[in-house]
Amino acid sequence: MTYPPYDPDFEAALVACARGDQAALQRIYQAEGSRLLGVALRIVRRRDVAEDVLHDAFVRIWEKASTFDATRGSARGWIYSIVRHGALNHVRNHAREVAADDSTFERMESDHASGAADPCRQVLLSSESGLLYDCLARLDAGKRSSILLAYLEGCTHSEIASRLESPLGTVKAWIRRGLQALRECLA
Repeated sequence: MTYPPYDPDFEAALVACARGDQAALQRIYQAEGSRLLGVALRIVRRRDVAEDVLHDAFVRIWEKASTFDATRGSARGWIYSIVRHGALNHVRNHAREVAADDSTFERMESDHASGAADPCRQVLLSSESGLLYDCLARLDAGKRSSILLAYLEGCTHSEIASRLESPLGTVKAWIRRGLQALRECLA
């Protein structure tokens, strides 16, 4: 079914959504869905993930439509911010994921069961790490430890600062500068 072009009154559509009018949500999707998908796609860089982000955003729009406050901004801007924040949250939440095959998981489980070294040490000692190992070895200890704690153990900046007994700002700078050095080294 093809719908005619529609330029909705987004504020009225959100009010209707808050009242439970599903057609209003569909009108928003008709009018902005492809552009909202583009926003999500630019952030997450994968179409399948962007589609999931957009779906989740429309569920959130439906659930939170009653919280829209026209005194704080436009309805269209509010809709776009939900998609943008959803995409950014997805990127943040999945930035710590590392792809690994079954043999890697088996080796990690056996190492853990045998009381082997922590994951940070394993990466530094692993001959399979190749160029990454060399690049990490070139970093000073603070930068290297901060990056490994963040990306292998999933620690927050605050947790890293606490573990390394260093100021939070220093840890953030180590991570930023260390990642830049890794990018340059790996390029």
